[in-house]
Amino acid sequence: MMPTIQEARAYGHAALSGSLSPDVDVQFLLCYVLACHPTRLMTTPEAELTESQWQQFVDLIARRGQGEPVAHLTGSRGFWSLDLDVDDSTLIPRPDTELLVSLSLAKLEAGMTVADLGTGTGAIALSLACEKPNVTIVATDLQFAAVTLARRNAHKHDLHNVSFLQMSWLEGFQPGCFDLIVSNPPYIRADDPHLLQGDVRFEPRSALVSGEEGLDDIRCIAGQAYDRLKPGGWLLIEHGHDQSSQVQYCLQLTGFEAISAHQDFGGNNRAVMAQRPEVG
Repeated sequence: MMPTIQEARAYGHAALSGSLSPDVDVQFLLCYVLACHPTRLMTTPEAELTESQWQQFVDLIARRGQGEPVAHLTGSRGFWSLDLDVDDSTLIPRPDTELLVSLSLAKLEAGMTVADLGTGTGAIALSLACEKPNVTIVATDLQFAAVTLARRNAHKHDLHNVSFLQMSWLEGFQPGCFDLIVSNPPYIRADDPHLLQGDVRFEPRSALVSGEEGLDDIRCIAGQAYDRLKPGGWLLIEHGHDQSSQVQYCLQLTGFEAISAHQDFGGNNRAVMAQRPEVG
């Protein structure tokens, strides 16, 4: 006899007892192996796994026990209303970044043009494209693999009002192109001990680290965005939980106005929004 769903869950929980979220990890991985909704785990606990399902589950649990992210193991991660393909070429989309989508949507009107910088999986750009089909979105990323992944996600969700370009931030654009620029750039300090912990160990450093203070890319984006925004256009940047005042000061020095801080779902400062003046 092969293990039942209930026995598989117990095995996974015991194997991942040192994990921060063993219940969630086991549920995701078991549903992935069984290609089922979590409800099935509750309603048919005595159903047996096949031999191939059990071996796959055991292998995934072992890899998760070594720290490999669940999103890399399953190849997908939910973000906003979309299920996105994920791989190790870029960051795994995180719930806190949905704040950028919410704030952007509040500013967007039909006919506007948006840039998403450092798009990665395309999470922000595709979420906006899905919610605002009458808005034009351009998303950039320096890494070819990330651009390829984002394009695949756009095709997966049949979204045609977004295009993806391989470039560094906004270097290829003319002044006054955009009504809104949004970015979740690298913002971790080079010596941050969190780089040696959790899922970030398996994510590319180029998508995480930005100089000694973690602010190199944000400063670069601020300068480029000021020129590429239309008068009255908006810039929205995600940052670390302790960087809000520094980011606000950077945007102020650049010439932005109407600068405001915004909190994530955990109540931490996570994003700053600012406006290019209507005149000047």
